[in-house]
Amino acid sequence: MNRVRSTLHVIAAIFCAAAGLFSGCGKSPPAEQSAAAQASGAAPQTNDIARVAPAPGSSATKPSPKPVDPMVVLHTTQGDITVQLFPEKAPRTVENFLRGYADRGFYDQTIFHHVEPGLMLIAGGYTAELERKPPRAPIYNESRNGLSNRRGTVAMIRDPDAPHSATSEFFVNLADNPDFDFKPTDEDEVPGYCVFGEVVSGMDVVDRIAKLPTAAQGDFTKVPSPPVAITAIKRLQ
Repeated sequence: MNRVRSTLHVIAAIFCAAAGLFSGCGKSPPAEQSAAAQASGAAPQTNDIARVAPAPGSSATKPSPKPVDPMVVLHTTQGDITVQLFPEKAPRTVENFLRGYADRGFYDQTIFHHVEPGLMLIAGGYTAELERKPPRAPIYNESRNGLSNRRGTVAMIRDPDAPHSATSEFFVNLADNPDFDFKPTDEDEVPGYCVFGEVVSGMDVVDRIAKLPTAAQGDFTKVPSPPVAITAIKRLQ
């Protein structure tokens, strides 16, 4: 428990020093309605002479192919990082990351503005001048999706005291960080930090960024030096 408090205090300190922009948490939207059940029908009859062919335009053919999980590449000044996203596990978070920010060019020329050695890299909100880019509305926290903050996974940064406050910032786990996961308890639930993707190529680039020296700049305590910029985030599929 002490380690949980310690790691959460790290994130709290990052927010107080580097962001400090959250004024409250967003309310959870109502649960989504489940899809309507498919109508059942009687199977076509057959006999010894001929088989009954399905009616023209019938949908009783092959099932629809499963969508391919989207992948993006983070082009950075230290090299490329390819990330697979998990829309089935974190649909709102992936939608927010892609359509809310990446597809709009929001991340272009933002930097990795904090390195916590052995813990995480944080990016997605600040320019090289450490000016905050104006984010969109906060999103619902999907941390109870069963995904764990393992090394190489990508998760959303949020205010530790406001579960539904994530906007544009994200972090890459440098180690297994189970303390950041959603935790059910006998008395209450402890919200986690929502994992929505995983590095599938370029983890060497992540480690290289993590090993750069850091410097304090104003309220920012551990900015990589020289700065590491995300020049663009592009979809691969």
